Amino acid sequence: MQRRAAIISVVFFLVIGAGAYSLIATASTPSISFENPEYSLAQGDEFSVPDSDQTFTVSSITEEEESGGHGGGTTLVRSGELTYVNESARFTETWDNASTVTLDGMDYRVEIANVSDPSEVTLVELRNDTAILQADPSADNETVTRDGERYVVVDGETLVPAEEYFPANETRTFAEGDSITYNNESATVAAVETSGATLEWFAAEERTIGVDNEANVTVGGQQYLAYFPDGSTMVLTQNYESYDQQVHSIEEFHLLENGLWGITIVSFTTIVLLIGMAFMPSRY
Repeated sequence: MQRRAAIISVVFFLVIGAGAYSLIATASTPSISFENPEYSLAQGDEFSVPDSDQTFTVSSITEEEESGGHGGGTTLVRSGELTYVNESARFTETWDNASTVTLDGMDYRVEIANVSDPSEVTLVELRNDTAILQADPSADNETVTRDGERYVVVDGETLVPAEEYFPANETRTFAEGDSITYNNESATVAAVETSGATLEWFAAEERTIGVDNEANVTVGGQQYLAYFPDGSTMVLTQNYESYDQQVHSIEEFHLLENGLWGITIVSFTTIVLLIGMAFMPSRY
């Protein structure tokens, strides 16, 4: 009688457990998808957004496996990058006081007057005296000093004062607001301080926008939700309502799936216990 009751119970729990497991095995996890998204893009595609004259390019789409750590397995991570050219990007460079800068192929020392509110910067040529001497076959390659004065030896015996022999150092002075050609760019002396002078210019610059999966991204002043359905497609959409509904459905699916796993585990555990108890010896 004891075993017969156990067999009936085993069959009951077997049916429940098998039914729950079959639902798990046959169910497919819902995935996120969008009908007619604003943009469905592949690597290399170009596009523009409303109210913007900027052209954007999908420069990369990547798919990588990342370790979860502590034996947590791996996660598939997808992301991408967009690039665009800012035609009027602002660039700046500071000439520090007493530093050396190169302008039009010549080296200069930066000099700024030590006053409370300087408005000019002066570039003093760094003359290459050695090169000048080496270019003159009648002069010695080095200067000499006599009674504290520096001389150039010419024709082996004639002493010519260095200040007479060498050309005067070229100086170039620029005030705030002056334009200057610097590194092939049309720059402006934007500010002068005792510590240095700041130049600014505007030129084209390529910029990059990082795009993460299921995250917001701002493109051309417009905010989009980015989604990567596979390793070669980037979807940009503003249909946040559909996304939220689908995420909620997926969460409900996993909640139901976990419940079915619980039923399956409890059912088969109970079956093992019933079988064990059915074959236990009876005591009278």
